[in-house]
Amino acid sequence: MKQLILVRHAKSDWGNPGLDDFDRPLNERGKKDAPVMAQRLVDKKVTIDAFIASPAKRAAKTAKFFAEAFKTKKDDIVFKEKLYLAEPATFFAVIANADDKLNSIAIFSHNYGITDFANMLTDVRIDNIPTCGVFALKADCSSWGDFKEAKKEFWFFDYPKAGGQD
Repeated sequence: MKQLILVRHAKSDWGNPGLDDFDRPLNERGKKDAPVMAQRLVDKKVTIDAFIASPAKRAAKTAKFFAEAFKTKKDDIVFKEKLYLAEPATFFAVIANADDKLNSIAIFSHNYGITDFANMLTDVRIDNIPTCGVFALKADCSSWGDFKEAKKEFWFFDYPKAGGQD
C-alpha cells in the first residue's frame, strides 16, 4: 500500500504585479497556514518519506515548511520543474518515477492541475483544492510504477479554513 499526499501551495503574494508568476512568494497568510497544515499532518501521525515539489517560489516555500514540521532537511526536498502548473499526466509521470522504497510521498504543486489530478483518482470530487489544501489517498500497489492503474482509496482532505482559521 502506497500513500500519496497532494498539497497545493500556500497563499501567495500578489503585491508586486511586475513579478513573474514563478517568483511569487507566500503572503503573510501563506506563511501562517503552511506550518499549521504541516502540523495537522504530524498530529494525524501521517508519515511522509519524500517531499517532491514544484520549484516555483510559493510551492518550494510551502514544501520547506512541511519538511521542517516532519524534521526533514530542506535539502532533501526534490524539485521537479515539470510540476510547475502541471497537467494530470505530469503528476502520473512524477509518481511513476518515485523510488519504490518510499511508501508515502507528498507532492507540492499548483491549481488547476492539482485539483484536476485529485479528481481523477477516487470517487471523491473537490471543486477546488484551496491554497495549502491537502488531498490524501492510499493506493493498492507496491510499486509507484503501478500507481496509475492501482485501486485507490480516498484517505482525507483538509485545508486551513476547515480548522476554523480566518
